[in-house]
Amino acid sequence: MTVDDGTLILRFQKGDKLALDTLIARHEALAYQYAYRLTRDPDQACDIVSEAFVRIYKSLGSFRGNSAFTTWLYRIITNCFLDTRRQSASRPTVSLENALLTGEGEINSHIMASFLSPQAEFERGELRTRLSQAIAKLPVSYRTIIVLFHAEMLSYKEITLSLHLPLGTVKSRLNRARLALRDLLEDQRESLLAA
Repeated sequence: MTVDDGTLILRFQKGDKLALDTLIARHEALAYQYAYRLTRDPDQACDIVSEAFVRIYKSLGSFRGNSAFTTWLYRIITNCFLDTRRQSASRPTVSLENALLTGEGEINSHIMASFLSPQAEFERGELRTRLSQAIAKLPVSYRTIIVLFHAEMLSYKEITLSLHLPLGTVKSRLNRARLALRDLLEDQRESLLAA
């Protein structure tokens, strides 16, 4: 029988440190996927997830359960990501490892039978790469909404709780993010045709 998150949180609050280990083990892959989708950098995603779990450890004792643990986790990861962006903006650096990353592929590639031709597979990969590059160019507020809604498949309500935004703001920001993404993809398509 699997113990739910709420029970694990209560156990931790009563002094059971192993309950936190179980909670982290249960959610670390999800946390990493979300952080990676925001950063597109494996090392930075690891750093953000580590910082998020440190923050959770420090404040889980006062967690009241007004929202699901995962909603709270998304919010903390988003805050860690935004803090990292602010810090890096104040002291810009260039990583040699990042300069060598090609941007190909996803961190979670799903292996499935493919009945597409090699040309169709190539085109799908190209589309995925262009989409990933376009999402990375979006402003952080748009990228966060797109990733939460389309990649993490959170509902509007879960996004409002995660980002502490009104429902109308989430809907309008998602719409503007989609429009901006469409424009970026259209610009990429036009540059490819012109080349």
